Order: sequence, then structure tokens, then C-alpha cells
Amino acid sequence: MKLVRLLPLFTFVAVALILGQSSKDTFRVPLGLTPILWPKDNPYSADKAHLGRLLYYDKRLSADNSVACASCHAPDKGFTDQLPVSVGIRGQKGGMSAPTVINRGYGMLQFWDGRAGSLEAQAIGPIANPIEMGHSHDGVVRNLQQIAGYRQLFKASFGTEEVTIDRVAKAIATFERTVVSGNAPYDKYRAGNKNALSAAQVRGLNVYFNKAKCDSCHEGPNFTANSFHNLGVGSQKANPDAGRFAVTKNPADWGAFKTPTLREIPHTAPYMHDGSLATLEEVVDFYDKGGIKNKNLDETMKPLNLSAQEKKDLVEFLKALSGEGWQHLTAPKSFPQ
Repeated sequence: MKLVRLLPLFTFVAVALILGQSSKDTFRVPLGLTPILWPKDNPYSADKAHLGRLLYYDKRLSADNSVACASCHAPDKGFTDQLPVSVGIRGQKGGMSAPTVINRGYGMLQFWDGRAGSLEAQAIGPIANPIEMGHSHDGVVRNLQQIAGYRQLFKASFGTEEVTIDRVAKAIATFERTVVSGNAPYDKYRAGNKNALSAAQVRGLNVYFNKAKCDSCHEGPNFTANSFHNLGVGSQKANPDAGRFAVTKNPADWGAFKTPTLREIPHTAPYMHDGSLATLEEVVDFYDKGGIKNKNLDETMKPLNLSAQEKKDLVEFLKALSGEGWQHLTAPKSFPQ
């Protein structure tokens, strides 16, 4: 691949190494990733990550004790629910496919439309959403404050037993930042192991970077620039989702949605913000056709004219982006009482 295609990656790594914060508690990321940039007001601690993990899986954060964060972002499903649209409290269906939590610590704006400015804001958003968890922030705080086991964990994490929604957000976000994926065959290949990729995956790598130029949006260690683009997905519907426009009110953002990571992509189907594409082969075909024309189609969306073999090789390369670092994060066997 050409050196110019790698410059964004090198720049990202350099900035991360300069800005990355350390603490007495450390969290190591797998090969291929840059250090997590822990917020100054929410540095990493093992106690806080432990508390966040419990809260993440605890269905008592929902109004009827039926839904947890993990219900829509399950570890055995690549931290998604593998559904076109997510199902919340009382069987209600949302309008979006649940994005993976994996490597979300590398992005600031959260949700498909970027309406949450931090992982902390995202972490507590679903709690008060009437379709998702159907509770209130005040109600969750009252419930948790009455659980002695949780009060002890909040004290270990924050210094006092006080439960606040801000502390709930910080704990869950801390756990979510530990949900990472790296050390994939691609990372090993980049590190010098030329046997880490198959011949088809090497061909697919060249298609990805040189012919299809997928890295114009899916760049850097996490294979996303965390930007927003209009691909035309859903624009043909009678009432298409406005996407980023709903947040910014900028006409240029109409129909634009956040570019997701490609890490662990085989495990996070279906694809696109509305879950409308079931397989990676369908995704490649979609891009090969140049998306769906609409009033605001991104200028980078043009037919790729890939051959059948190039499409197959590209899919094989995408499979080489699955690694490790998240598989051990299973549900707790018990919860605080």
C-alpha cells in the first residue's frame, strides 16, 4: 500500500501517545491500538471498571427490571444484539440498529447521529429513553442508593457511598472503554508477521487501501474517522431518518450517519444504521454500486467497479480485522444486594 494512505494512522498514533493519560491503575490495549485517552474527570481505575461492568449488565437499571445495557450490546454478539433494530422495554422496537460498544472509547460523539458528546453521556441516555429502558435518572439513583452492595462499590470507586447519575455514567463509561479489540491478523501483519494474512486477504488489503480507498472514511487504528456521511441508506423510504441533521440543523448533514469501526465487523451484522444489509457481501455490493442517490449523497460515494474476485478478497480482508481483548467480558454471576 502507498505510504500516503498510512499517514493518518501514524498521525493518530503520535497524537495518542502524546496525549494519553496514565494513572496508578493501568489498562493495556492489544496490539494495533493506541492508548485509551481517559478523560481528566474520569480516569481509569479497576474499581470503577468493576462497578461499571455490574451496572452495564444489571437489569434493575430499567423500569421493570427487564432490560440492561447488555440486552442490546451483548458480548456474545459482538457487543450488539445482531438485530436490524433494537428491542427495549415491553418489547418496543427502536428505529436504529445497535452499534457495537467495541472500541467506542476511541470516539467522542456517540450514537449514529452523534447526539451524545461523550461516552458518559451515551451511557445513561438509554436509561431515560421510554422505548429502551423506560426509567428516570432520579429513579435509578434512588434504587441504587438503597442497595448496600452498590453503596460499597461506589465508595471504593469514588471515595464516598453517594450515588449520583454522574457517577453511574462515569462507571459505565469506564467499563465500556475497556471493551476493545486489537491484535487481529491485520495488526500482526503490520507488525511484521507476513504469514498473518492469507493470499486473498493481502489482495483484499490492496483493494481496501488502493482501489476502493475505503480508508478515506474507515481510517486509523480503529478503522473509522468518526465522521458522518450520507450513503443514501434509507433515503428511499417515505419518511427517511434525518441523521446528523436532527442534531446540527445543518442542511449539509441531512441523511448523514456516523462511520462505524470495522473492527470485529463479521460479528456485528446486520449492517448500516437501520440494519438493512444482512451480510458483508451485501455491504460490499452496496458500496460497489455507489450507494443510493439522494439530494445529499456524499461526494465520495461513486461506483467502484470491483470484479467478483476483488469483492471476495475485500470481504476476506475485513475478516482479518477481528482480534481479541473483549471476549472475556462476560456477564457477572451475581449482582450487589
